[in-house]
Amino acid sequence: MPTYKAPLRDLRFVYYELFDAESLTALPGMEDAGEDLVMTAMEELARICEEVIQPLNAPGDEEGCRFDQGKVISPKGFKEAYDLLAQGGWTSLICHPDYGGQGLPHHVDIMAGEMLCSSNLSFAMYQTLTSGAYLAIDHHASQELKDYYLPKLTSGEWAGTMCLTEPQAGSDLGLVRMKAEPREDGSYLLTGTKIFISAGEHDMTENIVHLVLARLPDAPAGTRGISLFIVPKRREEGGKLVPNGVTCGAIEHKMGIKASATCVMNFDGAVGHLVGEPHKGMRAMFTFMNAARLHVGIHGLALAEAARQGAVQFARERLQGRSLTGAKYPELEADPILVHPDVRRMLLACRAFTEGARALTAWTTLGIIDAEHHPDPERRQAGDDLASLLTPVVKAFQTDLGFETTNTALQVCGGYGFTRDYGMEQFVRDCRITQIYEGTNGIQGLDLVGRKMPANFGRSLRRFFHPVSEFIAAEAGNERMKEFVEPLAKAFERLQRATGWLAEQSLKSRDEAGAAATDYLHLFGWVAFAYLWARMAKVAMEKEGQEDALFYQAKIATARFFVQRMLPRHSAHFAALLAGAASMMEFPDEAF
Repeated sequence: MPTYKAPLRDLRFVYYELFDAESLTALPGMEDAGEDLVMTAMEELARICEEVIQPLNAPGDEEGCRFDQGKVISPKGFKEAYDLLAQGGWTSLICHPDYGGQGLPHHVDIMAGEMLCSSNLSFAMYQTLTSGAYLAIDHHASQELKDYYLPKLTSGEWAGTMCLTEPQAGSDLGLVRMKAEPREDGSYLLTGTKIFISAGEHDMTENIVHLVLARLPDAPAGTRGISLFIVPKRREEGGKLVPNGVTCGAIEHKMGIKASATCVMNFDGAVGHLVGEPHKGMRAMFTFMNAARLHVGIHGLALAEAARQGAVQFARERLQGRSLTGAKYPELEADPILVHPDVRRMLLACRAFTEGARALTAWTTLGIIDAEHHPDPERRQAGDDLASLLTPVVKAFQTDLGFETTNTALQVCGGYGFTRDYGMEQFVRDCRITQIYEGTNGIQGLDLVGRKMPANFGRSLRRFFHPVSEFIAAEAGNERMKEFVEPLAKAFERLQRATGWLAEQSLKSRDEAGAAATDYLHLFGWVAFAYLWARMAKVAMEKEGQEDALFYQAKIATARFFVQRMLPRHSAHFAALLAGAASMMEFPDEAF
């Protein structure tokens, strides 16, 4: 059975050596959030993840959630673990002190989220959704609603969800039919059904705060007529919490994340309150959705990390055959499979992905911090542009490659990996949903090419292109960096060509953008990884000969493996993209 060890050393490297997260202490309100405090906190959370939460992962998958007459019973141990997190203040890391939070920088929550998701994704989702609800309410609700709901979400006493999907309205939220009828006291009565609601019902908190998309009676058609409402499972009446017309009709029986309740939620005249302006609900909900998309990208990274660790453990222990160049462990009856080239290929691919994804996640997160906290308006705008651009890449690229990585890790373990007893197959099943929820990965590609690429006349793209171009120019004469910079430069030049070609072709037909979207996003992802791996190699070279030499040697070696054995995959996406839409769009509908 796989175990988990939090990658604290690599988290420290990414945030405090590759990126200067220590400089965040210069931002207002973050003066005390230095490296020592943050990493000490992460060490304590790592202990909880390793000793309490990860041991619940496989049993939770076996037991799953149970549905009994409208109630959802979580797996054994989940509520106790959730209470432990809440009591320890882990639900309040980035929440504002005005509501009882700790006010820490956003990257602390991201590091914590990765460890929780690696330990037990089903369990972590309950807290992730609550964090998203907190952010949406904090950014868009009235002060009265903030004062009422945010302290309870901060403390972990109440949990949160978002309720978007309906039977006829999945990716196309313009088809939402949930009704909201105004009342004389300023509240609303909501009626309708939502489906696929993660953590819509459970037994871990006394109340659940639903953020619900619905239509007012005078709403225009499409997404322009959607409003956002807070609808609690229980509302306060006479100083007590009473049922509020929100019930769970069923839970889904799923391929993975079985310990996370995915619910059909019925709203029968439930009392709710408007968040923000009428008919402007999508803007408010996107605060939640963008945070959720970043966290789903972390799901892909986290499950890949857990699977990678299991594969490494297996490869060290499993004895099969001898090395192709002669016995490496002659005292044993066979060599561990770690000596075989193809096993090493798979393990290094897993490592190169997880460490690259951790760096891309960090870069995106630091953009969010600048956007929300930096006193310089230009820095705030630049941070927002970068984070907005990279979010669909983090979500889609890291979950596509995350799922691939969990499969690769299972392959290392052979037949044992395929069995339920060993635990590797759960990572594959759990990771599959990450490519679907919070907007399918195809939609992330459309978002990248249709919204982010042309936004503000290409300003967001320049937030990525300029630092990559400047790094390539700066390192052009560095002989030691040549093996990393030249492949990066080649891939980057193709991304620039693809961007220009796509902009031109999209003016002729939107189908061209749709046909190219996934390949463009993957091309973008490979270039982003190449840039970050080159930067990581440079940092590691500068630390050679210092303490922790093996760590830095491994970082350089992994960067070398990435550019030689993985980055060439960008060429296939470039070629496919330039092939255009004709081969798929001219195929007759009736021939499918």
